Parts: sequence; C-alpha cells; structure tokens
Amino acid sequence: MPANPLPPSPWRKLTSLLLAFAVIAGIFTFAFSTVTYQWKWPGVWVYRDLFLRGWLVTVVLSAISLVCSCLIGVIFALLRRTPFLPLRYLARIYVETIRGTPLLVQILVFYYFIATAFHMENRYVAGVLILSVFSGAYISEIIRSGIESIGQSQLDSARAIGLTTVQTYRYVIFPQAIRQILPPLAGQFASLIKDSSLLSIISISEFTFNAQNAASYTYSVLESYIPLAFGYLLLTLPISLWTQSLERRNRFET
Repeated sequence: MPANPLPPSPWRKLTSLLLAFAVIAGIFTFAFSTVTYQWKWPGVWVYRDLFLRGWLVTVVLSAISLVCSCLIGVIFALLRRTPFLPLRYLARIYVETIRGTPLLVQILVFYYFIATAFHMENRYVAGVLILSVFSGAYISEIIRSGIESIGQSQLDSARAIGLTTVQTYRYVIFPQAIRQILPPLAGQFASLIKDSSLLSIISISEFTFNAQNAASYTYSVLESYIPLAFGYLLLTLPISLWTQSLERRNRFET
C-alpha cells in the first residue's frame, strides 16, 4: 500500500456523495411510508413569516454568542494557567460549575435571579450572556487542552531564544494548538446554536419558540418541527465545513 495514496477523483467523490444521500433518503422514505399520518403542510405554510423571523433571531443571537464565548474561553483558558492562584481557582470554579450543571437550570437562575438583581430587563441581552457564559466554559477547556498539548521542550526553546510570553503564545503555541482545537471547537459552535433553542423557556422569540407557537396554532407538530430541524442544519453545516477548511489550511507535518 503506498504511503501517500492519490486523492479520489472529483467524479468518484460526487458519486460517493450521491450514494450516501440515496441511502439516507431511502431509510427516511421507508420510515415515513410506514406511518399512517395525514400531513397538514398548508396550515403551517401560513406561518412561514413566523418561522423566518425566529430563524433570523437565532442567527443573530448565535453569532453574537459565538464571538463572546470565544473571548470568554480564551480569557479563562489563560487564567487556568496563571501563576496567580486566586484567579486560577476562580477560573476553575467557573468552568466546573458551568460544565457540571444543566443549561436549563442556568437559564432560569441567571434570568430570574441574577438578571433581576442587576435590573437587566432585556431578555435578548440576557439570552446572549447566558449562552456566552455557558459555551465559554467548554471553549475554555478546549483551548486549554490545545495549549497544553504543546511540548515543554518547545516552550523552553522559545524562552532560550528570548521570546516573551506573548511572543511565545503568538508564534509557538497558538499556530500548533489551533490544529488541535478546531474539530472540538466546531462541535461546540454547533452545540451553541442548538442550545439557543432552550432560550424559548424565557419567551425569547427565537426559532424553536416560534415553531412551538406554530404547532400550537395549527395542531401540526411534525409539520412545524421538521422545518425546525432543517433550519438548524442550515446553520450548523456551514460551520462544520468552514472549520474543516481551516483544518486543511493549518495542517502541517510534526
């Protein structure tokens, strides 16, 4: 077997992709054909604007939360490595508390207690903060694991040639760590988008909340939730493809 096999041709890739889609489509077609259900798509179609508005709200909430959670993740990943023990313990308590409790409970506690105490009346701002804090804890651990995957010998070499701590992170650690953290980071980004559906419990008019309203108006549950699934897939799939592209661009021999 050759060490570096030739990549498959575009025609072979397309054929394999179509075959995979055909298998999946066949499974779902068979499953739905065995169910005696009277579809009611016209009733749900009337509320298409409701779906669109909810989808756009989810896009905005998720985009802002992605940026904020990355900033939180980087900050707390670095705090987990600081020699100043109070900050290190603070970061560890934050990460372990957030990762050890359900998001549903965090939403309720943050919105009805913490946000109320600080007079935060805008539920959309509260929703962004909740998602950012929740996802930031996971991103912090992803980044920390990527940083700690770099060998100590490389850090010693960076110090030996006179690099500062900032330069060491910029030129030695981050270029190598980014390759390690991209796959789990993509999964966390996709999870954040799907986790935004839980914000419906505080009456934020995002995608899931509006789909639930459409289902209650029309009594068409499946017809309301199938578009919901495709709407979330439309958001998460580009993230996965984008991170795979970044992964290929940052791949290098070790």
